[in-house]
Amino acid sequence: MKKNVITSSILWAFCLVIALPGLAIAQDVGAHADGKTGDSQSGKALYRRFCVGCHGEEGNGLGENAQWLDPRPRDFTTALFRWRSTPTGNLPTDQDLYDTITRGIVGTLMPTWKPLNPQQKVDLLAYIKTFSPRWKTQKPGTPIPIPAETPEVIESVLHGRELYDKMACWKCHGPDGRGDGPSAPTLTDDKNLPIRPYNFHDGTRFRCGETNQDLYKIFMTGLDGTPMPSFADIIQPNDAWDLVHFLRTLQPFVHSKSRELWLQYAKTHPDIKPIGVE
Repeated sequence: MKKNVITSSILWAFCLVIALPGLAIAQDVGAHADGKTGDSQSGKALYRRFCVGCHGEEGNGLGENAQWLDPRPRDFTTALFRWRSTPTGNLPTDQDLYDTITRGIVGTLMPTWKPLNPQQKVDLLAYIKTFSPRWKTQKPGTPIPIPAETPEVIESVLHGRELYDKMACWKCHGPDGRGDGPSAPTLTDDKNLPIRPYNFHDGTRFRCGETNQDLYKIFMTGLDGTPMPSFADIIQPNDAWDLVHFLRTLQPFVHSKSRELWLQYAKTHPDIKPIGVE
């Protein structure tokens, strides 16, 4: 009887050892970006060298350096990403994550990783995806379409200004886009940590890019895990472009046609109603 128990235990342990590689493979859903396929095992070595200090051994954003960083490093276990081309609530595409690794996140301690070659970045991406079970049960959303930009004319700027006021964007971003609206001190992220609205006045690049198309994408996808919602069900594409054009007027350090048009208009309309005033 005792011999049978020992034999059964050995067989069970042997089967477990055989099964473990399969379990590891099941968690590796792979990654495909920039025409390359990622290898999570190669990515693991890269992660431990470059990322673990901030994002942590378990990918939960609790690395030894995390307590000193503001904003905090991303928690990969939730697979909740802000910078995406996909609709709110959806997983990002592999290319979205690849672009973030390449570009970095302006205004944070997340740098650009341009020194890594394309294959290394896709390998790193493949390993990052092993931290969350969402990648095994869900597929990334379909990237939102970005229609051709409407003309930058004063009518577009003025309508965008009207929308900025009417939709109460100023309550977070401030009447002048400085990120100092009355609601700004109360805002928190998905970890219940304080989060600051973007300061358009002082910024020259957005955290997820620098083009008008990047800004349009923010309106229509939202920034999951933050108070910034998606406006895809609220405004039409033309309205979103009008908002883009108005927001460019708030950036004195960025040359734009929209800002030039606004400055010319403001000179001849000194009595224009201030934003945020009933």
